[in-house]
Amino acid sequence: MERLHFLTAGMPLKTGNGGYDRAFEILKDMELDGLELEFVHGVRISDKSKEMVKDAKDFVITAHAPFYVNLNSKEQEKTDASVERIIETAKVADELNAYSITFHAAYYMGHDKETVYNQVKNQVKRITDTNPNVWIRPETTGKATQWGDFEEIIRLSKEFEKVLPCIDFSHIHARNIGTYNTYDEFCHILERIGKELGEVALQNFHAHIAGIEYTSKGERKHLNLDDSDMNYKALLKALKDFNIKGAVVCESPNIEDDAKLLKEYYLSL
Repeated sequence: MERLHFLTAGMPLKTGNGGYDRAFEILKDMELDGLELEFVHGVRISDKSKEMVKDAKDFVITAHAPFYVNLNSKEQEKTDASVERIIETAKVADELNAYSITFHAAYYMGHDKETVYNQVKNQVKRITDTNPNVWIRPETTGKATQWGDFEEIIRLSKEFEKVLPCIDFSHIHARNIGTYNTYDEFCHILERIGKELGEVALQNFHAHIAGIEYTSKGERKHLNLDDSDMNYKALLKALKDFNIKGAVVCESPNIEDDAKLLKEYYLSL
């Protein structure tokens, strides 16, 4: 990546009933850089849509695997199905010349953290053994019941050549009940990534940003940036100061307007 790109999580809301051709027109008009394909309930995309995405060569594409993934399920068939959903996401993403894919990896399910780490590691090995041609990125999660604090994600990324983090800064903020929301705290995360994973991780970044509402149990729901306490200006300054390159995906409810807000503020720094 030659710079930091700003993407929407899915097609812009203004797309309405239009398809990807209309979505890319809107992104171009708004001077945004691409979108994350949201495979919410399954890896489903028509051949016509695939051609539209492949033809959009000026845009950065990422993909989010289906939300029903748990690599630590108590039922082996559900774990196997989760692995297959991620592999399928990677295959489609590669076909569409995407940059990387991300997914929510697992729940602790009452097990200790080390046991779950090893289970997730074993399942991610099954995924990477398919030799994917895109970055495979477990995402930092927003609740303490979910596997995937940023330390766990960094540790897992050290195990595999094709695995890097998807750092959801809003999830980290919510998971830690309001901390990790200052310039110094954002820099701490970036410093840890650089130290543990090297410059390649900072120059090939994948992040999620949104406003977020949280309780004592962590993430509750996404909000628009200006309706939340998410300190996105300090975050963008940290990303700028670390010369981060890659993709920032906006997951606010008003995805394109907040993506535009993020990009304009970043460029003003």
